[in-house]
Amino acid sequence: MKQYLIVTVSVLILTFFSCKSKKEGTISKDNNGQAVTKTKPDPAKGTVTIEVVEGLNLGNKAPDFEMQKPNGETLKLSSLKGNLVLIDFWASWCAPCRAENPNVVATYNKYHTANFLNSKGFEVLSVSLDSKKEAWVKAISNDQLVWPYHVSDLMGWNNVVAQRYRVSTIPANVLIDGNGIIVAKNLRGDELPSKIESLKK
Repeated sequence: MKQYLIVTVSVLILTFFSCKSKKEGTISKDNNGQAVTKTKPDPAKGTVTIEVVEGLNLGNKAPDFEMQKPNGETLKLSSLKGNLVLIDFWASWCAPCRAENPNVVATYNKYHTANFLNSKGFEVLSVSLDSKKEAWVKAISNDQLVWPYHVSDLMGWNNVVAQRYRVSTIPANVLIDGNGIIVAKNLRGDELPSKIESLKK
C-alpha cells in the first residue's frame, strides 16, 4: 500500500511540473541543432569574421518561422528583429504552462519598453500547442496574455515550430536577442526576469 502511494504521488508531481509529449522518446538525436561556426580570413582588415550558424544551441541564430495568428494573419519571427524576444511554447490544456503565465505577464509588463544590449525592447511570441482554437483564444484572454504575438497551427504536439525547435515538454522557451541569437533557454520562475534584467543597458 505504501509503495502504491509513493508511486502515485511521484506521478502527480511529475505531471504538475511539465506537460510532456507522448512521442518524446522518438525525437531524432541527429546533429542538426549542434553549434557550428565558420571562419573567413579578411586580408583587407587582417581579421577573422565568424559567421553565426542557424541552430538550437546558445550562440546560434534561432531558426526563422512563420505561423498564423488567431485572426488568420501570418507572423514571422524575423519581423520582430531588433527586439529581445521570448519564444514561449505553451498550451491552454497544460496546467504548468498556465501556472507560469502570470510570471511571463509580469516580466513582459516590466521590461516591454526597456533598453537592452543589441535590442530595443522586450517582446513575447507565444507558440501554442493547442488543437482547438476556442480553447486557445479563451486562455489568452483569461490569462491576460496582453502581447499581440500569438501563433498556432492547431496541430497539438505536431506543431511545426515546436518540432523544428525540438520541444518535447512544455512550458518551454527560447530567448533571442535583437540579432536573433539564442541567449538563453527554458527560463522559468525568477530565472526569467533575472536573465532579462542582466541584459539591460
